[in-house]
Amino acid sequence: MTSTAARPPGKMSGRGSGPVAYDFRRPIKLSREHVRTLQICFETYARSCGNLLTTRLRVVSSVTLASIEQLNYDEYVSSLENPTVLATVSIDPLPGTVLMEMASSAAMTAIDHMLGGPGGAQPQRPLTEVEMPLLRGLLERMLGELRYGFETLVDISPKLRDIEYNAQFLRAHQPSDAVVVASFEVKIGTEECVASICLPFNTILPVLEKQEHIELTAAERMVRDTSSRNLTAGLSAAPIDVAVRFQPIRMRTDDIVDLRPGDVVPLSHSTSLPLEVTVNETVFAHAVPGNQGARLAVLVVPAPKEAPSREVGRR
Repeated sequence: MTSTAARPPGKMSGRGSGPVAYDFRRPIKLSREHVRTLQICFETYARSCGNLLTTRLRVVSSVTLASIEQLNYDEYVSSLENPTVLATVSIDPLPGTVLMEMASSAAMTAIDHMLGGPGGAQPQRPLTEVEMPLLRGLLERMLGELRYGFETLVDISPKLRDIEYNAQFLRAHQPSDAVVVASFEVKIGTEECVASICLPFNTILPVLEKQEHIELTAAERMVRDTSSRNLTAGLSAAPIDVAVRFQPIRMRTDDIVDLRPGDVVPLSHSTSLPLEVTVNETVFAHAVPGNQGARLAVLVVPAPKEAPSREVGRR
């Protein structure tokens, strides 16, 4: 479920609160080990970024990692406040565009502190030509801390490109593209907000897969093994519909409409050709018709150059 309401400062968004469709044909999902690795990187970034804000703004500040989620880009954009400060970032040598988002109220508070002001409530307006360089300088310093946070995972060189105010107008990725979103609780003096960093999934996944496997505890191994056995047992016992079919024929529409009980439709299926055994239109075996006692059955026969046949009953 995607939350379309604006996210108020200091409040966590409602994204990820409902059921999400899972496509088994594209099983792209962060593993527990991947999330743990990213958590270490983002927590390191959060600590150093909090120290940076405190030193740079001369007011007690903190940054705390709140969550790491895997979303679609459209879900992420829909969860953002409007207006907001949204910076596009390149992370050479990795491909793709990273987004760094911060509430505009927090950005204005930070600028006010840099100019010697007391902070507090700030107006909602675009930045002036004087304020924009101050914000860019602060974001560039924060990107330096992002490089430090990820240095144990990959050596990146984050570079700030553009700053936007409306996420709906920014198409850094396709709506259905998978992204990894790290959310942070940011406090600058009395101002609180939720900031975020959005990484393209296809950019970070190859980096995570190159890392050494993290050793699991005995309890974690037991949970993983139990889950694997339960999943295997569930799939093995799951009923599926199996069909046996002749080769299809082509008929005119009016011939089909005129069909009546007792009519005979000639098939083009040769008597020497076995029938097809299918599941969801996928042929996985061949068979010849027969019976097993009073029940209809088929005798599974080998495809050319395969092993001898075996007989199975079909209800």
